[in-house]
Amino acid sequence: MATVELTKENFDQTVSENPFVLIDFWAGWCRPCLQFAPVYERASEAHPDLLFAKVDTEAQQELAGAFQITSIPTLMIVRDQVAIFAQPGALPEAALTDLIRQARDLDMDEVRAKIAAEQKGAGGGGTEEPGTPQA
Repeated sequence: MATVELTKENFDQTVSENPFVLIDFWAGWCRPCLQFAPVYERASEAHPDLLFAKVDTEAQQELAGAFQITSIPTLMIVRDQVAIFAQPGALPEAALTDLIRQARDLDMDEVRAKIAAEQKGAGGGGTEEPGTPQA
């Protein structure tokens, strides 16, 4: 499956319409990004039920800034509109496969309960809609 290019215009809709999204923040001048690209593409072919997306941090600086991307490549995984993983660095194929397995195995009800408890404990009434953070 081909990867989808995310922009600030289609980000929220894409993430809200897809229950499991992997996002590769990258740039064309970044050697590790270019080395990671074929690994990411093979993973997208091995997991056709998941949405694999890319954000060109040069073309989408506002979107990259909203997610505080300071190092590329950065891989983010969003399940049910909740960012469950974000880490810079190019992953080897086996590590990416294992990460996808772990993300699939997460109990999202448990994740949401933990987030709610943390927000309640912090005194924040976190009522913002998930999606693109406000810069």
